[in-house]
Amino acid sequence: MGRQEELLEIYERLNSFFGDLHWWPADDPFEVAVGAILTQNTAWANVEKAIQALRQNRLLTPAALFSVPEDELAGIIRPSGYYHLKARRLKAFVRFLVVEYSGDVDIMKVEDLSRLRDKLLGVNGIGPETADSILLYACQKPVFVGDTYTKRILVRHGMIGNDTDYHSIQALFMDHLQPDVSLFSQFHAVIVNTGKAFCRKEPRCSSCPLAILRA
Repeated sequence: MGRQEELLEIYERLNSFFGDLHWWPADDPFEVAVGAILTQNTAWANVEKAIQALRQNRLLTPAALFSVPEDELAGIIRPSGYYHLKARRLKAFVRFLVVEYSGDVDIMKVEDLSRLRDKLLGVNGIGPETADSILLYACQKPVFVGDTYTKRILVRHGMIGNDTDYHSIQALFMDHLQPDVSLFSQFHAVIVNTGKAFCRKEPRCSSCPLAILRA
């Protein structure tokens, strides 16, 4: 079985198990970008609390986040953890959005994928996974997000080694699958859910929908 067939079998089994997860949960593309920054090193439940606090304070727009003092912002997003650091990163992203794209995500979305990715990686606090989450879910660009869960699942199924880096994991998907936003979005979503429910540090293989692939 080739790599494409292996990946598609994983996808089909997980997609059948979980169904359409409608991920990323957000009201608009800007909220997606904010969530991608807030979710660094924390559980999504904490991000939801921080997003709700931003919404209650009417700060879920580029103009509002650009204007709010950083210390005030840090206090509002406290539930997300590392809140001073994340406030600084949110402010850096919003400054970037305002300077480069007049504070408009719709304008940012038109930018060429490779060029936009390079620009995002130049923003303080935005690494590959965060940049790719913004590209895929906020900008609807066909780029795969290869997170920790992806690596763990692929390692346990013997498809990659422990030393495989982010770029190589991403390339595995993008080199063997069609560049499709819907596919990449749902594939990443079902992988995340598999990692949370089954492929934990202490795996629950017996009930995992991918268990048959390890037989």
